[in-house]
Amino acid sequence: MAVNLRFSTGIEALVLMATEPERFHTSQALATVLATNPVVVRRLLSALSHAGLVTSVKGPSGGTRLAKSPKQITLRDIYRALDSGELLHQTAHDSAETKELKKTMRGVFRKAQKCLEEELDSTTLNQLIKKSGKKTAKPAVEPVEPAQPAPQ
Repeated sequence: MAVNLRFSTGIEALVLMATEPERFHTSQALATVLATNPVVVRRLLSALSHAGLVTSVKGPSGGTRLAKSPKQITLRDIYRALDSGELLHQTAHDSAETKELKKTMRGVFRKAQKCLEEELDSTTLNQLIKKSGKKTAKPAVEPVEPAQPAPQ
C-alpha cells in the first residue's frame, strides 16, 4: 500500500513560506529543504494555488508565497486542496460474508473522517507553527485598508 505524503509535505512547504512571507520561494529551494523533487513541489503548489492559499509569480525572480495570513489558513483548507478524497477506504468487492461487516466499517470510517476534519478545521497554520516552536515573520508592511471618503 502506497503512503500519500502530499498533505504533510504541503503543510511543511506552507510553514516554510510563512516564516519568510515577503519572499517568493522557488520550487527548487523548497524541494531542497523538503528533500523531495521540485516537480513534486510544483504539483503541490499548483493545487494550493487553485485553492487560493498561495500566489505565484513567473520569471527569474519569481516564486510562490502565501496568499493569506497563516492565521487564516486551516489545516482543513490544506487537506481539501491536496487530498480531497476520503481518508479511509474499503475494498470494492462485496461478498455475503462481508456485507454487514463492510456496512459497519463504513459507519466507523465516516465518524473517523468527521473527527479528523473537525480537528483540522480547528487548527490554523499559525497555531501549528507556534506549537512546533517556529516563528512566523511579520510582514515588513502591514496591509493598509484604502481610505474611505468621509460622509457628506
